[in-house]
Amino acid sequence: MSAIDQLPAALGRRFPGAARGLAALRGWLLDERYPFAVDLAFALVVLALATAAHGRELSRDPLVWLPQLALILPLAFRRRAPLAVFGVIAGVSFVQWLTYQAMPANIAVLIALYTVAGHCSRRSVLLSYLVAELGVALVVSDIRHAGDLIEPPLHTMFKAAFALSGATTAAAVLGLNVRARRAQLRALRERARELERQRDQQAALAVAEERSRIAREMHDIVTHNLSVMVALADGAVYANPTAPEKATAAMRQSAETGRQAITDMRRFLGVLRADEPDALRHPQPGLGQLTALVAQVRAAGLPTELRVTGETAAVSPGAQLTVYRLVQESLTNTLKHAASGARAEVTVECTAQALRVEVRDDGRALHPAAVGAGAEGSRESGHGLAGMRERIAAYGGGLTAGPLPRGGWQVAATLDLGPDPQEAPR
Repeated sequence: MSAIDQLPAALGRRFPGAARGLAALRGWLLDERYPFAVDLAFALVVLALATAAHGRELSRDPLVWLPQLALILPLAFRRRAPLAVFGVIAGVSFVQWLTYQAMPANIAVLIALYTVAGHCSRRSVLLSYLVAELGVALVVSDIRHAGDLIEPPLHTMFKAAFALSGATTAAAVLGLNVRARRAQLRALRERARELERQRDQQAALAVAEERSRIAREMHDIVTHNLSVMVALADGAVYANPTAPEKATAAMRQSAETGRQAITDMRRFLGVLRADEPDALRHPQPGLGQLTALVAQVRAAGLPTELRVTGETAAVSPGAQLTVYRLVQESLTNTLKHAASGARAEVTVECTAQALRVEVRDDGRALHPAAVGAGAEGSRESGHGLAGMRERIAAYGGGLTAGPLPRGGWQVAATLDLGPDPQEAPR
């Protein structure tokens, strides 16, 4: 990076106000919000400098002001009509050459050529450059007629041709470089706009993914808790004539399950009330909450055993939540579909590289079509296990679900816990 490129950063460190002003001025010039005003001011500056350099001739002969003004004032329109301005200035220069009146305002030819190179087509640039070089040839041809030459005429003509042609070429090349830089800036601005559009699209996708996550969580919460509440209510109705105390305990458990479901729903929907601050502090369920989940299922009338082996402390919260939801969904399906007297078993095995979970029951489904239905049986006709497959896939694992040979149902999954596991969407 050059010293010029480092200047704004240095000013920003030493003089923050000046750096902001410089950045604003630079942006104003680059955006060219007021091109005519800028070009008019530039033309007036060139006129003032040319007048100061040619003041004696202008004071002796006021008519010299005409070519002076005719050469410089058209520069105010140089970006509106660059080719026309160059033509006017070139014509005035030719008339000036016919009258043998050279003046510093002839620099307007180079400025007009630079503008053509920066804004017009390459064919127009080439034509304008040839016209300028023709003017150089006319000026050089007059040198041999000068009578006050110190050096030989050919030597003087060669040096004049080299200097004037170099200036003409430099003006054209500088204009082409500025045009290339302007095109690059336009491309960068377009790229920035494209990146902004992509950022907005990514944000929209993130919102859609979050909504999908909330929908999956709500499905898990509502389905499980309603199934438990229905089972508890049926048990209370059955036990009420003979064991009222058991019916009362079942209804209290049903009410507690409902309150827990409401709390979870409010947490996931982000509409917690001010009088329920504890709900905000509830952590996402994980392997540590499987015991409470199994106890809840037992209270609903499904005898369930839980076995957890291995070290679970190092398992990421996302993986723990995925296993919890898988067990919750599987036990909910067992409550809904298994016949009376069924038993369930949950096994979780944790190693350094993988986390395996298996949920099975020994009861036949209430509908005969569920037996022998294959891996895609009636128990996963909804979207629950389909959502579980998405969660498991986030960890590079797989999920299988289907009937067991001797009756019952099994759901098994494996999560990859390698060095760089992907966090499941929560």
